[in-house]
Formats: sequence, C-alpha cells, structure tokens
Amino acid sequence: MMEGGCRCGESRYALAVEAMPPVYCCHCLDCQSWSGSAFTEQAVVREDAITASGPIIDYRFTSPSGAQSWQRVCGTCHTRLWNTNSARPGIAMVRAGTLDASDTIEPRAHIWVKRKQPWIALPGGTPAFEESAPLAEFTAILLR
Repeated sequence: MMEGGCRCGESRYALAVEAMPPVYCCHCLDCQSWSGSAFTEQAVVREDAITASGPIIDYRFTSPSGAQSWQRVCGTCHTRLWNTNSARPGIAMVRAGTLDASDTIEPRAHIWVKRKQPWIALPGGTPAFEESAPLAEFTAILLR
C-alpha cells in the first residue's frame, strides 16, 4: 500500500500496490499549464487501486480529441491528485508529486520533450520522446 494526499492534508488517498507504480514525465504545454510548472510526473495505476477520503472534487472536461477527462482535486486546497480519461478506461494517472514517497520517484520515460523548458537537462539512459511515445513501446517501458 502506498499513500499520498494534497498540500493542506484534508484529502488523502491510498494505492493498493506493492511498490512504486511506474512514473513518466510529460513536458507538453497542457501539462505545464495544468501544473504551473515545467512538467508533470504521472504514476500509472489501475483506477480500482485507489481509495480516497476527504473533500475530493471531480472536475470534468472534454479534451480537443473528444475524450472525457475527470480530474480529482482536493476540495479545500485544489491540489490535483489523479485523473482518469475515457480514452484509457480503468487506468488512473496519479500526480506522483502528491505521493508520500515522492522522493523515491525515478521516471521511466519523458514525453513531449520538444516542449520541455530549455534549462531542463534530462538524465542519460532514460527514454525520451519528442512527442507522445508509440503506445506499444511506451507500455513496454512502463511495465519493465
């Protein structure tokens, strides 16, 4: 079991996993805007592995592709905790920086690096993709 939560501590979640889930970093402009930072760190988990407590708001929107996105945020401090998407049924993307063990994260890949901030140096040996990674290759990287 891994746990995490929002900045103010009002919303908490637990992940029914045995180890740190696979994490990737996305440097696209949407992720930069959503996070207010240079990139996001996403931990990939099964949606049914998440249990949560506290005031969690479900913010929904339709992406340009037509997919429905559900963002879960703390109802008090509005920290983004995780999201699901109709394009990826059963999968949740947990904001890895909200994990209690966020200091142990080792991203397995970086995507949309053509949009990364110029001052960010990516680690050698970690796969990096100019845009979205090919699904089969990305899945293989995350499952290793």
